[in-house]
Amino acid sequence: MSTLLVYRHTPGPLHATLLAGTVPLFLGALLSDIAYTQTFQIQWANFASWLIAGALVFAGFAFLFALVNLLRAERKAGQRTLYVLLLLATFVLGLINAFQHAKDAYAAMPAGLVLSVIVTVLALAATWTGLRSGGAK
Repeated sequence: MSTLLVYRHTPGPLHATLLAGTVPLFLGALLSDIAYTQTFQIQWANFASWLIAGALVFAGFAFLFALVNLLRAERKAGQRTLYVLLLLATFVLGLINAFQHAKDAYAAMPAGLVLSVIVTVLALAATWTGLRSGGAK
């Protein structure tokens, strides 16, 4: 008797949670960066650093789920490939952003703010692609 392997057409609950969790964390880091540029209160930069670290954990695990699903996929991997590439870009630029935020006080700005904008947009695009039409299969 042969067994039939069934692959998900939508992300599983854990995968979807990890994927969707990246957006508010990266968005919170962006808002913290904006607050820091307005007030120069160092605590906003600290908040941004911690939010980026949390977002990288979520994005890293979501990327691993997506990569495993891409490797298991049989055909029509175009949408899945775009999804994995968006997650990879989000993670890599998020890591660069974390290194940028590790600098002393205002030395992280304005590059940290620009990277936060880019990473937030990438996280939104990855989440949209992954949850829209089963890109995370």
